[in-house]
Amino acid sequence: MLYVIHCIDKANHLQLRMDNRPAHLEHLKSYEERLHAAGPTLGEQGEMNGSIVILDLESRSEAESFAANDPYNKAGLFEAVSINEWKKVLP
Repeated sequence: MLYVIHCIDKANHLQLRMDNRPAHLEHLKSYEERLHAAGPTLGEQGEMNGSIVILDLESRSEAESFAANDPYNKAGLFEAVSINEWKKVLP
């Protein structure tokens, strides 16, 4: 099942994001072929202000574990995190 993990950064926390970005990218890479897509959301000025990750996982609990262990989350970057099942239709 595909899961979309949508994370919204706390305001004025861009430096915290940048400080933890290398560890976050390694966390993503550890999911190898299960990683469907990932990238930051952007504000009006093009600044990173959140994340969207789409993973192919066996269960919601696996998605929750991914989110809980994300270095960004552990550093306190996120204001909110949502996890939803997603059905890919196109392409």
